[in-house]
Amino acid sequence: MKKKIISLLFGLVYIISFICPMHTFAEEDTSATSGFSFEVIRPENQKNTEVTYYDLLMKPGQKQTVQIKMNNSSDKEIKVSVKRNSAKTNSLGVIEYGPSEIKKDTSLQYDFAEVVQATEEVTVPANGSTLLDLAISMPESSFEGYISGGIQLQQLDDEGVKKESESGMVVNKFAYLVGMLLSESETKKIQPDMQLNKVYAGLDNFRNAVFINFSNIKSVYTEKMTVTVQVTRKGSDEVLFDTKKANMRMAPNSMIDFPVSMNGERMEAGDYRAKILVTTEDGGRWSWDQEFKITNEEAEKYNEQDLTLIQSGGINWLLIALMVGSLLLLIIIIFLIIRYVKKKKEKAKKMKKAKKKNK
Repeated sequence: MKKKIISLLFGLVYIISFICPMHTFAEEDTSATSGFSFEVIRPENQKNTEVTYYDLLMKPGQKQTVQIKMNNSSDKEIKVSVKRNSAKTNSLGVIEYGPSEIKKDTSLQYDFAEVVQATEEVTVPANGSTLLDLAISMPESSFEGYISGGIQLQQLDDEGVKKESESGMVVNKFAYLVGMLLSESETKKIQPDMQLNKVYAGLDNFRNAVFINFSNIKSVYTEKMTVTVQVTRKGSDEVLFDTKKANMRMAPNSMIDFPVSMNGERMEAGDYRAKILVTTEDGGRWSWDQEFKITNEEAEKYNEQDLTLIQSGGINWLLIALMVGSLLLLIIIIFLIIRYVKKKKEKAKKMKKAKKKNK
C-alpha cells in the first residue's frame, strides 16, 4: 500500500511535468509571443535552402555577417536576450542547441560561441523591426566536418528573463532557437568515431543508475544510434541491469552520459563490469568491456537520495510532502497560465470594442 501511494504521487508529478514544460525551444524561422517574431535571412552560401536554420558553406579564415530580422507587433518596445551555444548531446540521445549544463567534450576544437559573435541584448522598437548581426570568423586552418550550434532568442521583461505574476509566482518566458551549421566541404564521407570515457554510479531523475560516458570525437553528426548495455558483478555472467535504446543522435565532438537504471533496487558497493555495444544504421560499431567500482560511500549517498526506495522505518513522509508540494505547484502554474491567457483574450476584445467606438 505504501509503495502504491508513493508510486501514484510520483507518477502524477512525472506526467504533469511533461504536459506542462516550463520552457519551449523551437527551431523555426518565425515564432511569436507577446508581439515578438523573427525571420532567418539566409545568405547566398546557404547549402540547403529548404531548411529554416543556417547551413553555410564557408572557407578557412572567412569572415561573414549573417542576419536575423526581429519583429515587434506590440505597442511597446521589447528587449530580447541573445545567447550562442555549441551543440551538445543529452542523456536521451537528443541534441541540444540551447544553454545547458552539459560539459564540452575534450575533442571539441572550435567552440561555436567563439566562432560566432553577437550582441547579448537587442531592443526591438514598438510596431517595428531590427536586424541582429551574427559575425562569423572561421578558423584560419581548414577542417573537415561541422562547427555546429544554436542562437537562443528570449524576450525579456524590465526585470529580466523571469517575471512575477500578480500572485507572486515566478513564470519563465519562452525561448526560441535558430540552428547553425558551418562547414568547408562535403561531410557525407566522414564517419563518426566513438570513444569510451568512463563508467560510474549516480542518479538519473533521482533513481539509482549506472552511467556510460562516451564521446563522438568526430566533427559530424551520429544518426540512428543504438546503445545496448549489460551490467554484471565482476567475475559473474549474471546480468543485474540492462538496457537498450535506439534512434539516438549525437552532436559533433560531444559526449553523452547514457543511464542504465537499477529499476528501483538498492545500490550495493562492489566491483562491477559493463558490456557496452554502440551501433549505427550505416554500419558503425563500437564495443567495450569496462570494469568499474561502486564504493560504500557512493552506495549509501545514492540510496538516501533515490526517491523510489522506501525507508524501513515506515512511510517516508518527507518524500510524500515533497511530491504533494510539487503536484500543487504544477497545478498552480497551470491555473496561472490559463488565467493569463484568458485575461489576454479579454483585454484584446476590449481593445477591439474601444477602437470600434472611436471610429
